[in-house]
Amino acid sequence: MIKVLIPVDGSPASLRAVDHVIKLAQGCGDKLELRLVNVQPPVDAWEVKRFLPESEVQAMQESRGGDALAAARQKLDAAGVAYTPVVLLGAVAETLVAHAREQDCDSIVMGTRGESAIHELLVGSVTHEVIRLGELPVTLVK
Repeated sequence: MIKVLIPVDGSPASLRAVDHVIKLAQGCGDKLELRLVNVQPPVDAWEVKRFLPESEVQAMQESRGGDALAAARQKLDAAGVAYTPVVLLGAVAETLVAHAREQDCDSIVMGTRGESAIHELLVGSVTHEVIRLGELPVTLVK
């Protein structure tokens, strides 16, 4: 069994990665175990922390994560591909890499935004950070 982590944020780029994995899964039969993951970054705004208890902030983030997974889940369900949906809280790249390690994933398949090289160099990118932090093979889908 090959475990594949697919980070999803609801963007067209992440949905292209899901489409790519669906094609792989259809060719591999039941040999892929998919983890569909959304990571919600920490809420640092004092305005939110002051008026909402931590449990409500977490519930709000988990709801937003579930919403971000919705389109990817629909695609996988329609294709008949089994997966495990997960919403995590934390720094996005670090949390993805840590989860992949904890779950003994064999690879990560993720979409790229298609930004210019200069833009990604100046702004940074979750994709680049996942590649830098992780030891797993990462397949980038454009």
